[in-house]
Amino acid sequence: CPMLTTVDLVGGIHNTVASLHLEIWRSEMTDEINRMNQTLPTITGDKTPAIQQWMGSAFRRLDHYKTEHRRLLKEATTLLELALWKTKLDDNEGGPLEREGVRSNGSRERARITSGSDVVIKNVLPFLVLKT
Repeated sequence: CPMLTTVDLVGGIHNTVASLHLEIWRSEMTDEINRMNQTLPTITGDKTPAIQQWMGSAFRRLDHYKTEHRRLLKEATTLLELALWKTKLDDNEGGPLEREGVRSNGSRERARITSGSDVVIKNVLPFLVLKT
């Protein structure tokens, strides 16, 4: 349509962009979304190819940020689990196997299992995942 001047995105894309981990990602995605509405009025003739190219670019960038978000989230949950495990080990120091200055593999494994990381991560993770 030659008279088309704006494109409004509907659905969950705005929620997904708002829940991206880094401010720079949110800013770049917002700029990418707004770019089409700044460019569209200047295009003469068939605007479909320009819109399709813009949509492809926006979705590729969003997919990249979502992949990076998942990578950072996995890294953060691993660090959280290790921190909880270390805290549990530190809390158990001085036990019968610890007095010798040696932690047995069994005590380390028990500390990991009983660190509570499964409960903590399960309750923290919903606040960190991307909204769709």
